[in-house]
Amino acid sequence: MYGTLYLVATPIGNLEDMTIRAIRTLKEADLIAAEDTRNSIKLLNHFEIKTPMTSYHEYNRISKAHELIKLMQEGKNIALITDAGMPGISDPGEELVALCHAAGVTVTIVPGACAMASALVISGLPTRRFAFEAFLPSDKRERRETMEELKNETRTIIIYEAPHHLRKTLSELSDCLGNRNISIVRELTKKHETVYRTDLAGAIEYYDINEPRGEYVLVIEGRSRREIKADEAAEWSGLDILDHMKLYTDKGLDKKAAMKAVASDRGLGKRDVYAMILEAEQR
Repeated sequence: MYGTLYLVATPIGNLEDMTIRAIRTLKEADLIAAEDTRNSIKLLNHFEIKTPMTSYHEYNRISKAHELIKLMQEGKNIALITDAGMPGISDPGEELVALCHAAGVTVTIVPGACAMASALVISGLPTRRFAFEAFLPSDKRERRETMEELKNETRTIIIYEAPHHLRKTLSELSDCLGNRNISIVRELTKKHETVYRTDLAGAIEYYDINEPRGEYVLVIEGRSRREIKADEAAEWSGLDILDHMKLYTDKGLDKKAAMKAVASDRGLGKRDVYAMILEAEQR
């Protein structure tokens, strides 16, 4: 019988958020795989958990995953924890989970604290649909491409950021996204937890004066569909029917899809657009 991988959530700041089930699971596991054993030993000592621990982090996520899977195939139960919050969210745990599924090893969850979800629900911004980006890429090109993708994102956007990068990130977001509403959530569950609701311009002004401190989650308003439609209308306004079609075919749409998009833009039926195209081509 194979063992099981337990994904165990740990507190993101307040030790009282550790669940009874999480403590029991960590005590009963044969091994705990931790992102940073030096950090996690403090948690284990606090709750008098004596289970052996091994490191599982970004730099050994593949090689160590195969070692852990071998142990579980031999019947060992392993608990995976991250430095804080839910393993698998913005950490190498996702690799281990995927490999466990491929190897036929059971994966189960011991839920608890999660900075992403906590920041979203406390932000005061829409929660029904959201896009989680974790930390933006450090590579300049990837970072620019990611921000461009977020430009027309209509869902609420969630981004993690460290204090020493906060000012730069706010400035870049403002340049790319425009002046969106934002909730800056800081030090979740800790003594100095704050939710600063403002817009990107206000946030930049505030942190020009105030030194960023603590860990941040940025919850940013998605772009309204009305604004996107207005931009699209400005793009084709004044074009004749053939140039309007070309606008979409140049973007990679086939003729049928382009015709549908043109019809939607102009509030016409596809037959009407087809007739207009034929007439224009015959001139």
